[in-house]
Amino acid sequence: MFNRIKKDIQVVFERDPAAKSILEILINYPGLHAIWFHRSSHFFYKMKWYVLARFISQVGRFLTQIEIHPGATIGEGLFIDHGAGVVIGETAEIGDNVTIYQGVTLGGTGKEKGKRHPTIGNNVVISTGAKVLGSFKVGDNVRIGAGSVVLREVPENCTVVGVPGRVVIKDGVNLNKERINEIDLQHNNLPDPVQEMLLCLQKQVQRLEEKVYQLEGKKNE
Repeated sequence: MFNRIKKDIQVVFERDPAAKSILEILINYPGLHAIWFHRSSHFFYKMKWYVLARFISQVGRFLTQIEIHPGATIGEGLFIDHGAGVVIGETAEIGDNVTIYQGVTLGGTGKEKGKRHPTIGNNVVISTGAKVLGSFKVGDNVRIGAGSVVLREVPENCTVVGVPGRVVIKDGVNLNKERINEIDLQHNNLPDPVQEMLLCLQKQVQRLEEKVYQLEGKKNE
């Protein structure tokens, strides 16, 4: 247990440059507290003590503003930065070394039974306000941009942005052995497919205008 707590604290130091001391992390990081509440509630959930499990999760929600259903499966190295408004559903599965920012939802799309929440791979970064909705897999080393709404499966090594989420980078960077487990937290530097489309349209309009001027000039001659 103590080794796992030690690793939780180390994860915060690795991914949050604002962290200054162990005491600060233990007292002031609700994302860390939410994970600890979840481990306790998940234990009772597996024992089928569902009421107690939900009660513990609701206490954690009240104290941290992060709601993690006790049925969710979470791997090692999860870091929830700030965390207010984060919601993780009952059948969600989260891999190792995942980073989640505030306002993220790992939710379902209806009232169907069984698996209805997403499965998140390893080394995934889900940026502020992103929504991942449905029973599908998000592959390893994926980055999901802020405010994106992801409704279908995402392959490995991709960057997803927009509403609905679109893959804009796939295997754009060749990761060498030294970077396989490195997490890219630069979620503020993502391409904007809407802006790129508008720029393409603008260039197309300019080419058409030039063509019209040429035709008009020939007609006048």
